[in-house]
Amino acid sequence: MSYANLIGGEWVHGPDAAPDINPSDTNDVIGEYDRASEAQVNDAIAAARKAFPAWSRTTPQQRADLLDKVGNEIMARREELADLLAREEGKTLAEAAGEVGRAGQIFKFFAGEALRVPGERLPSIRPRIEVEITREPLGAVGLITPWNFPIAIPSWKTAPALAYGNCVVLKPADLVPGCAWSLADIIHRAGFPAGVFNLVMGRGSVVGEVLVSDARVDAISFTGSVAVGRGVLEKASQHAAKVQLEMGGKNPLVVLADADLEVAARAALDGAYFQTGQRCTASSRLIVEEPVHDRFIAALAEAIQKQVVDDARRKGTTIGPVVSQPQLEQDLRYIGIGQKEGARLVIGGERLNREKPGYYMAPALFTETRNDMQINREEIFGPVASVIRVRDYEEALTIANDTPFGLCAGICTRSLKRANHFRRNAEAGMVMVNLPTAGVDYHVPFGGRKGSSYGQREQGRYAAEFYTIVKTAYVNAI
Repeated sequence: MSYANLIGGEWVHGPDAAPDINPSDTNDVIGEYDRASEAQVNDAIAAARKAFPAWSRTTPQQRADLLDKVGNEIMARREELADLLAREEGKTLAEAAGEVGRAGQIFKFFAGEALRVPGERLPSIRPRIEVEITREPLGAVGLITPWNFPIAIPSWKTAPALAYGNCVVLKPADLVPGCAWSLADIIHRAGFPAGVFNLVMGRGSVVGEVLVSDARVDAISFTGSVAVGRGVLEKASQHAAKVQLEMGGKNPLVVLADADLEVAARAALDGAYFQTGQRCTASSRLIVEEPVHDRFIAALAEAIQKQVVDDARRKGTTIGPVVSQPQLEQDLRYIGIGQKEGARLVIGGERLNREKPGYYMAPALFTETRNDMQINREEIFGPVASVIRVRDYEEALTIANDTPFGLCAGICTRSLKRANHFRRNAEAGMVMVNLPTAGVDYHVPFGGRKGSSYGQREQGRYAAEFYTIVKTAYVNAI
């Protein structure tokens, strides 16, 4: 089946199409998804600009009702959409159902936020003058989303953009267009006016390039790699577009000597390996205090051995495949790099064969690593974690912060004093105590610092900071 782009309220076929392939079974083609041409991306931008004046002046209730309708359909079709997500991206069915549920909750949350657009009214320092501070939509917003959360990230960008009165051009990852197309179909049938939401699928070198370079696009929200994110910022800043970037992490999980090792091993297993480690919030550096180092490794290795790597939709699977052949090759290349650097591969790291052809890899754990090793400096984005042995808390904190990234940081400890100190001093946008670094709520701000993020936070009420612009009005009450 062929799936078209949504431009100006119409389904429009592109000049060519690409197959959406199941990473659990490469013989299974989900569908052929049309790739938009440069001219079609231009048409989508023009449609968003045309729709903006009327859409931006709709009532909050109108926007809330439409967003709530989208959220309700996502939730009602949770099982069906989870199966599609597991099939195209490789998350287990349980993980996929969690992501779909989150997408639905995000739309329903922002249905409420459409009715609560913040503002202020202040007295002037001058007599008889009133000051009103309001937030207004930006205009046409380009959204560029990655492959690892194929419905949640398009949702957490699209929902606030629409809630605050913007019009959207969404470009999903070329690798996993299926969930984004289903989301576009739901939005289209919900009754949004033509041009308010547009879907243009295809390669970043074509679709993304037009979006970030076009002066008619007032803002760009991007999630992806550091290298591409920097290019987005450079191009979009040339026409003064507002830019929001989420670009990854090399997240530390500190395990202190007083930690509950069962809790710590579970947090490390979840954070490092579930969803095949393909999360920017994954715990890829496990920083462990000397007295519990060996016991922690033993506990974690035992937990890893119990994991079932298989078809994402198969009952009993706990870790699905890597998303694609290039990603699998990258993961395996880093296994080789780690071994050459002198790290000890305790478990995993090899390609696996299963009943059906797919991109299966055994979750890998390195020990005896140093923080200056390449495997501890660069984001691998797979089921790979490294253990770094430290003498004490002070060394652990120093190493945790010694990274060009700053998305998440976690600590496992029974000490309230250490936990509070870590919360205050970890150079990260999000901190977890006795929890996996991966796994955040939809109603609170998401984002990091240093090389992980740029611009305002995503999600929750803080989304208004990016998707609106502040206007200050003075009124002389004569």
